[in-house]
Amino acid sequence: MKKLFAAIAVLSFCSTVFAAAAPAAPGKQQSKMVTCNADAGAKKGDERKAFMKTCLSAAPAAPAKEMGTQQNKMKTCNADAAGKKGDERKAFMKTCLSAPKA
Repeated sequence: MKKLFAAIAVLSFCSTVFAAAAPAAPGKQQSKMVTCNADAGAKKGDERKAFMKTCLSAAPAAPAKEMGTQQNKMKTCNADAAGKKGDERKAFMKTCLSAPKA
């Protein structure tokens, strides 16, 4: 009987450790919360509350268009960086990718 209790205790402890060690992937709502928090900026009190309510209940923005734009920018910068290596390439890519949209 003591061995049974010991086994249950060990299994219970292990399951708790494994559950705590495996981080949960952020869901759509968590991602939306991060975005809305960033967009809320310095708003405070009732203004922030109202903004967050509207932001979180809004339909998700269409990221496909933005993603396509970012992918195109990456392709263009990669092509322009041909022949550059190391720190020179890194500096060029940073400048190229942070440049405003044309």
